[in-house]
Amino acid sequence: MTAAGDVDPVTLEVLRNQFESVAEEMGQTLIRGAYSPNIKERRDCSTALFDAAGRMIAQAEHIPVHLGAMPQAVAAVREHDPRPGDVFVLNDPFRGGTHLPDVTMVSPLAPAPDHELVGYAVTRAHHADVGGMTPGSMPAGAREIQQEGLRIPPIRLVTNGEIREDVRALLLANVRNPGERRADLRAQLAANERAEDRLAALLTEHGRETVLAGFDAVIAYSRERIEGEIDSLPDGVYEATDVLEGDGLTDEDVPVSVTVTVDGESIDVDFSGTADQVPGNLNAPLAVATSAVYFVVRCVTDPEIPPNQGCYEPVSVHAPAGSLLNPEPPAAVVGGNVETSQRVTDVVFAALARAAPDRVPAQGQGTMNNLTVGGRDGSFTYYETIGGGFGARVDADGMDGVQVGMTNTLNTPVESIETEYPLRIERYGLRPDSGGPGRFRGGLGLERVVTIEREATVSLLTERRRHAPAGVAGGEDGRVGMNLIDGEPVAAKTTVDVEPGTTVTVRTPGGGGHGDPDRREPGAIEADRADGKVRDGERDASAGRGR
Repeated sequence: MTAAGDVDPVTLEVLRNQFESVAEEMGQTLIRGAYSPNIKERRDCSTALFDAAGRMIAQAEHIPVHLGAMPQAVAAVREHDPRPGDVFVLNDPFRGGTHLPDVTMVSPLAPAPDHELVGYAVTRAHHADVGGMTPGSMPAGAREIQQEGLRIPPIRLVTNGEIREDVRALLLANVRNPGERRADLRAQLAANERAEDRLAALLTEHGRETVLAGFDAVIAYSRERIEGEIDSLPDGVYEATDVLEGDGLTDEDVPVSVTVTVDGESIDVDFSGTADQVPGNLNAPLAVATSAVYFVVRCVTDPEIPPNQGCYEPVSVHAPAGSLLNPEPPAAVVGGNVETSQRVTDVVFAALARAAPDRVPAQGQGTMNNLTVGGRDGSFTYYETIGGGFGARVDADGMDGVQVGMTNTLNTPVESIETEYPLRIERYGLRPDSGGPGRFRGGLGLERVVTIEREATVSLLTERRRHAPAGVAGGEDGRVGMNLIDGEPVAAKTTVDVEPGTTVTVRTPGGGGHGDPDRREPGAIEADRADGKVRDGERDASAGRGR
């Protein structure tokens, strides 16, 4: 007997890596098989393996906001008596989804020769369009979820191994670019099939009893590790508050407040002080808020702990029904998944910084900078989240031009954008002087300038355009972001029809600085100047204040 159960340490390590390889191979299959650049290039997708009880066993290291919310999707499917040969599809944020463009497939796994249920394969992918009032299904001005796209409760897409053509036809009839959607759905199906093949091989190699014992053992191992990490944090009650910059319908700040209680080996996270659900689309399902909390807890503990159900069991999350972080239908939620999740991350980090200041960086850009451009004739849909500045750390500068917080996508290469879409990239580069000064400088934001060559609808869902990412320990704030259309500033959350030749500019925020800027090493200052990361005179870049 070991601390992790009836599996010896060597077998446990072998099985853990094999379980994780199943999830990784699922992701590779999905990415290779997808048609849309959003999945095959940006990799806006996630994959995971669950056991028969709906516990996450292993995940590929993909999108944080997807992965922490997946258990709710499996729980929703299990209410519908899933059977071998079935595949369920869903995107309903009130039934285990995150927002409507994120389409999830859940497959019961019952490999030969026994054909008994041993687990579930789960894929979640952001589809470039799922219907709704605007191309790309990311409207800034949505007031209810029906305006955001087709809402799919858990439903069988495959029964007894055969695709239900009536269900697929219904889905494709309600989206733009149905050929692209069909191909991406097929890629998700292929990824889930790959999981069953790999799991069958593991059952043959180790035997059913050993594999199932391995499921229990990896969960127990991660739980023990995370409990030890939490126990090392000082017990106490820690609070923090931050705001969102309007809900897409008004510009009024929306407060997000948290109380984090560390008690021995457990953490309780309570959002009771957060605003009520809002008329616009910044509402975030509780699964999204929970996912953000899990992400922060993993960051302030040991991120090398294998991510599975065991990491989540010592963490409890509460938000009042009808609040911003636990809205009731028909609340609009598309921005909650991408923007509110970022603010939840920021505010939980801020609370836990009081318990573990050396483990928490200054604030990063705190937004995904969502840009959607879709042809008004339905011929194309481009979607991108744009990187920005990572907050400075206690012993290092923040990273420049990266995805921060709840997203982990790549960028879409310029060559791919200009090949796939009627778009032209005029500029794509770092924003000098956008990182907050400090002993360690905040990461730099980016600037992307896009010219649109057809009639189109542009939607922007962004944050940190008024409230800068905060520096810590004497470090200064990063620079706020900015959105422009044909050179004129527009609101952080905007949907507008444009004509051919229109140029859209997105300037993303920089990260906050860490520590007194006067203590920055002169060599680092000169290196920043040589690399073009700061400019004399644009901000205070004198010897003691360079970045």
